[in-house]
Amino acid sequence: TGHEVGHKKEAFDRWMAKLVLAVVGYGHFFIEHNKGHHRDVATPDDPATSRMGENIYSFATREIPGAFKRAWELEEVRLERSGKSVWSLDNEILQPLIITVALYSALLSFFGPIMLIFLPIQMAFGWWQLTSANYIEHYGLLREKLPNGKYEHQKPYHSWNSNHIMSNLILFHLQRHSDH
Repeated sequence: TGHEVGHKKEAFDRWMAKLVLAVVGYGHFFIEHNKGHHRDVATPDDPATSRMGENIYSFATREIPGAFKRAWELEEVRLERSGKSVWSLDNEILQPLIITVALYSALLSFFGPIMLIFLPIQMAFGWWQLTSANYIEHYGLLREKLPNGKYEHQKPYHSWNSNHIMSNLILFHLQRHSDH
């Protein structure tokens, strides 16, 4: 849900994406996916595109830290352009991170140390869901590099799609990945 709502233009929807992603401590996905992955999809520059022959575990160890690093770099550039510090509250990675810290602190205060077991489990499950989707959606696909050094424009065949009714209902149209 956080993935799909993050594509909306309205400020409320975008904040809801940050909130949903903050629940699993993956708020940087909002920046990386929309500003990095969409630009570099199916190229070697995209940590969220799985390579031909790469298993999901190797992909996860490359994608998860790579996505955070690229999100931070993208946000740093955006804030520099507007004359703001990367450590300001305008940083759209820090915003969901603050929500994550506040939420987890509240849960720990209310339920006690037992949450130290459950929070990492639900966090890992959320990360794994997003990583698995990224792995499947572009597995082994590569855009052609043009003579000018740029990559060809993205086409529907640069992502895997599924037109099944159940996946449409369950995944909020995520199975038609090239449509977004």
